[in-house]
Amino acid sequence: MATPETPASATPFLIRGDGLTIERSGRRLLDGVSLSVAPCRIVTLVGPNGAGKTTLVRVLLGLLAPDSGRVERRAGLVVGYVPQRFAVPANLPMDVDAFLQLAGPSSFAQRREVLQNLAAEHLHRSSLHSLSGGELQRVLLARALLRQPDLLVLDEPAQGLDVHGERELYGLIAGLRDRQGCAVLMISHDLHLVMAATDEVICLEQHICCMGTPEAISQHPEYLRLFGPGWEGLAFYQHRHNHHHDLHGNVVPDEAKTGCDCQDGCHHE
Repeated sequence: MATPETPASATPFLIRGDGLTIERSGRRLLDGVSLSVAPCRIVTLVGPNGAGKTTLVRVLLGLLAPDSGRVERRAGLVVGYVPQRFAVPANLPMDVDAFLQLAGPSSFAQRREVLQNLAAEHLHRSSLHSLSGGELQRVLLARALLRQPDLLVLDEPAQGLDVHGERELYGLIAGLRDRQGCAVLMISHDLHLVMAATDEVICLEQHICCMGTPEAISQHPEYLRLFGPGWEGLAFYQHRHNHHHDLHGNVVPDEAKTGCDCQDGCHHE
């Protein structure tokens, strides 16, 4: 069944799941999960292996139908998706610019600009087979961003990167919301780095154990049960800029601001 679309004027969210449940071979993969992603928010799903994080994302994207519950999307929602794994076929002799053209119609200038915004402009004529793990992740991000998404979905974006590469990648992701005006829904195991670059954390173990700001979740009993203590002194990310986003994701300068359309946890200077 097609995912229903809700008119943009009628909803403060981009995508929402309500009571999502999936069972396979007598095992609950998701158990009554409800969540929403609002414009200009960075939302991170965390949880142990097998918690249902990727399954939840697949349901939200319409790639997998839930046994019960429903998914709503804002009308006209454009999603950019970076998968957990992407293997370059050995028999595919393709450079980065040709690969980016597979995202859809775009000019060379547009493709070069999106690479430049990801500090990857020098890669535009490189072979896909010559890229390091971090370079490939930037190219996959560029391909997703060429769609000019309202919602960017990242499944374990730092997988296979070293700590330095992780820090660089999460720094880029944290800046995309302001540069692109898009929301981000991210899955990650890299907890202390992700917790410093997100607005809201959702802790999943088939059901939602807890959800809230990084500061609140890091002290929540359910979070501590799954991951243990050890996040004291963490420098949490603060979303600070001189503009805000309205319910449609449009950038509005603060001098024209009459009220914040972002959710709690968005800090404006």
